[in-house]
Amino acid sequence: MERETIYEGLVRKGVSRRDFLKFCASTAAVLGLSSSFVPKIAEAIEKKQKPVVVWLEYQDCAGCSESILRASKPTIGQIVLDVISLEYHETIMAAAGFQAEKSLHDAIKNYKGKYLVVVEGAIPLKDGGVYCTIGGKSAIDLIKEVCKDAMAVIAVGNCACFGGVPAAKPNPTGAVGVMDIIKDKPVINLPGCPLNVENFTATVVYFLTFGKLPAVDKLKRPLFAYGKLIHDNCERRGHFDSGEFVKAWGDKGHRQGWCLFEMGCKGPFTNHNCPTIRWNEGVSWPVMAGHPCIGCSEPKFWDNNLYAEAEKNTFYAKAVGLAAMAGIINKVKTE
Repeated sequence: MERETIYEGLVRKGVSRRDFLKFCASTAAVLGLSSSFVPKIAEAIEKKQKPVVVWLEYQDCAGCSESILRASKPTIGQIVLDVISLEYHETIMAAAGFQAEKSLHDAIKNYKGKYLVVVEGAIPLKDGGVYCTIGGKSAIDLIKEVCKDAMAVIAVGNCACFGGVPAAKPNPTGAVGVMDIIKDKPVINLPGCPLNVENFTATVVYFLTFGKLPAVDKLKRPLFAYGKLIHDNCERRGHFDSGEFVKAWGDKGHRQGWCLFEMGCKGPFTNHNCPTIRWNEGVSWPVMAGHPCIGCSEPKFWDNNLYAEAEKNTFYAKAVGLAAMAGIINKVKTE
């Protein structure tokens, strides 16, 4: 029996044609595509079967899974799980133990060469990988086994992309990201702590629509989501240009929405689309809510402690000057 198409699954769940087209339009917007691409996206979703996804979870806090489960744009919260056929995800699946492991092996056997692997969490290499084992197998052995016959691999969250918190100094388990292990398959990184579910959905829909993964930067991050610095689209940017900086939490500048650079904000050095797609149904994001960007879509963000960096940022703003600072930011953008 053929698996149902994505659109058939959405209709079965009661998604209206209007909401479906809104979903296609919002996905096109996230991808940075014009409205002329909406019909092409709609056609791909209407005709193509749900891509089979095997979701592996290793050294992590499950934050990226939580982000996926809280998908809210468009209005159908469950839509992201209707865009994929999730064959294995040990955290949310009903099966456990041997039954869960059977689901995994059935998926990679029955859909050989036709499934996507999503990896959440870092992979420990030290001492033979004993610091993360599932069903008696180490994470390193499992990821190699499962990715062997995959079409592509999507790393979600900073831990899976760059090692994240588990890889923070002194990195006792030897944690690394997916791209440090998988070299013979296309790997795309969707970092963040956690990732934004809209970037995941857009990546899958792009793959379905165009038959390939989106263009990426040198860190294998899709350009549609990580092609611009947070600083470029930050609503506090005008205050940066005017030299208006928050000096202390709760001061006048903080209350009036001034720039958080001197408080350690890493927006000028972080590539992510947080200011444009935001979080919680597009309501807000950390800087808008008054907290500096912590650079969670960049490598080693945990080691680059936010508050330790605040003093350095203050020096840049005062001693280097705004004109020179703009030059430093432009240099980061071109590297």
